[in-house]
Amino acid sequence: MAVSQNKLVQWIDHRLPVFTFLDHELNQYPTPKNLNYWWNFGSLAGVMLTIMIVTGVFLAMQYTPSVDDAFQSVERIMREVNYGWLMRYLHMNGASFFFIVTYIHIFRGLYYGSYKAPRELLWMLGVVILLLMMMTAFMGYVLPWGQMSFWGATVITNLFSAFPGIGNDIVTWLWGGFAVGNPTLNRFYALHYLLPFVIFAVVGLHLMALHQHGSNNPLGIDRKGPQDSVPFHPYYTYKDMFGLSAFLIVFAIVVFYFPNLLGNPENYIPANPMQTPPEIVPEWYLLPYYAILRAIPNKLLGVCAMFASIFVLFIVPWLDTSKVRSAYFRPIYKWVFWLLVIDAFALGAVGAHRPEGIWIVIGRVGTIYYFLHFLVLMPLIGWFERPLPLPPSIAEAVLKKRGGGALAGAAATRTKP
Repeated sequence: MAVSQNKLVQWIDHRLPVFTFLDHELNQYPTPKNLNYWWNFGSLAGVMLTIMIVTGVFLAMQYTPSVDDAFQSVERIMREVNYGWLMRYLHMNGASFFFIVTYIHIFRGLYYGSYKAPRELLWMLGVVILLLMMMTAFMGYVLPWGQMSFWGATVITNLFSAFPGIGNDIVTWLWGGFAVGNPTLNRFYALHYLLPFVIFAVVGLHLMALHQHGSNNPLGIDRKGPQDSVPFHPYYTYKDMFGLSAFLIVFAIVVFYFPNLLGNPENYIPANPMQTPPEIVPEWYLLPYYAILRAIPNKLLGVCAMFASIFVLFIVPWLDTSKVRSAYFRPIYKWVFWLLVIDAFALGAVGAHRPEGIWIVIGRVGTIYYFLHFLVLMPLIGWFERPLPLPPSIAEAVLKKRGGGALAGAAATRTKP
């Protein structure tokens, strides 16, 4: 199939088939015809990654990675650089919105079983992207060199000292010295600039794995033939554009009217190693893991539990023993899934409060349930649950849901004398 009648395009494509590749992967790519708006969040995450890289490059042109000048360089970006305030607010709030769409994307995958065979590696690459995002976000939070930046870096890097034998050496290596200082800021700046491009490369692998076996769908059943598919363009490009428009409206409202809604006011105070803030908390998107860390009194066990809460996601495809993908047909797992969502919000609330009183109890119960969900409930439910019967095909389910009965009635009417 000719991509274009343009002579220049044909000349390039004959020597470097980039246009044929794009046409196959973005235009002709067969997609299940029953995808809903929960499938928009993957493309939204890609848009946010692009926004973060572009704004980050502009900010890097004006930022000074020095403990003496970092805070003032950020203030200069905000007050003196043309549209510097816009670049910073887009970048700062973009991190939060990037995590919002990514978390929704992950929970959608958990609900509809997008991690099941043959998409295990696709899921694992997604978890790698999440880990890289956390590392990048943490290092970026340190760069403004405010109070929360300095003390957050001090507390989080000190966690590695819990590992016996090598812990203190790891902390010294991370710091580049014997305290959080200029070497720390410089290496965090370098890595914060580099890691988004690593994320971009892993996203490319993620998309390759996705296109190898195609997208999952709300029914969780495989496509049986052409009747179950539609081309990606124009059906889902238009659907993605509508979702993107709605998303960007919300994003713009936050950036222009509530730019500091998701930030910490302590970070507008220059870093002071001699004055500890009343509360040292990470950004909201890391609070559930912070709650798991503090739920266990032993420092080493708390650090191990925090890392395990992320790494357990790698083995989810093998922990879920059910033969059915979508929770739509799994009456027990469906409710257990929503308990996990509630648990994630509860752990986030715990991470934002002091570890005292009722918050200690909620944090420990939430931590226990988090691991119970993945390590115990997922395997057991898969063995004992009786799923609902699956439809024979996507096309038949779509017709039945969206007017199959009406079409049959119309056909019967046309046959009347």
